[in-house]
Amino acid sequence: MKSFVALSLAALALANPLPVPNEPAILNERQTQTTITATEFTRLGCRPVIFLFARGSTEVGNMGTIVGPPTSNGIKAAQGVTNVVTEGIDYPALLSTNFLPGGADLGGIREMKRLLNKAATDCPNSKIVVAGYSQGAALVHRAVEDMSEAVKDKIVAAVTYGDTQRLQDRGRIPNFPESKTLIICNTGDLVCLGQLTILAPHLDYERRVPEALAFINARLAA
Repeated sequence: MKSFVALSLAALALANPLPVPNEPAILNERQTQTTITATEFTRLGCRPVIFLFARGSTEVGNMGTIVGPPTSNGIKAAQGVTNVVTEGIDYPALLSTNFLPGGADLGGIREMKRLLNKAATDCPNSKIVVAGYSQGAALVHRAVEDMSEAVKDKIVAAVTYGDTQRLQDRGRIPNFPESKTLIICNTGDLVCLGQLTILAPHLDYERRVPEALAFINARLAA
C-alpha cells in the first residue's frame, strides 16, 4: 500500500510541475518548528537570537516535550522563524545525576558551557536566551554562573521551570543579574522546595510557557 501511494504521489507531481502558491514559505515554517530534538545552531550557525535549552530528567530527544518545544516555537513566532536558532543540550538526563553536587550531569554542564562560549564568540551580534526544566534548570545554574562577564553580557534572558536549585541558590542564578532571570515554580512542586519528589505540579509547566515568553520577548526587545 505504501509503495502504491508513493508511486501515485510521484506520478501526480510529474503531471503537475507548477509549484503551489506560497509552498516554499509553508515548508520553511514547518522545517523550522521545534520538536523533541533541535540542533539548529550547530547546523545553521548564527541568527539574531540563539536559544539554548536543557530538558528535564528522562525526557526524550534533547528538547523534551513539556516546555522545550513550546518555548522555542513561541520565541520563533514572536521573533520570526528565520531569526532564531534553537539547540537542545545533549546529555543523558538520568535521574541519578540530580544527586550530584550542583544537581546536574557534569557532561551536560560542560556541553552547555561549550555552546554558550561558541555562541558568544562566533556570533557577536546575536542575543542568547537560555532555559531549562527540572534537572535542565540545574544545568542552566551551573553553566551560567561560571561564564565570563563577556558571555553573560550576551545572555539577555535565563528562564527555568520546576527549578531543582531554586532553594539551594536562593531563588536566583549565582553571579548572574536577577533582572535577566525568571524562575518559574508551580505551587505544590516539591522539587522547587529542595525535595526530589515528583508530583503532578512538577509536570504541569506547559501552561506557564506564555509567562516565560512574555519575559523572554521583553528582554529581547530591551
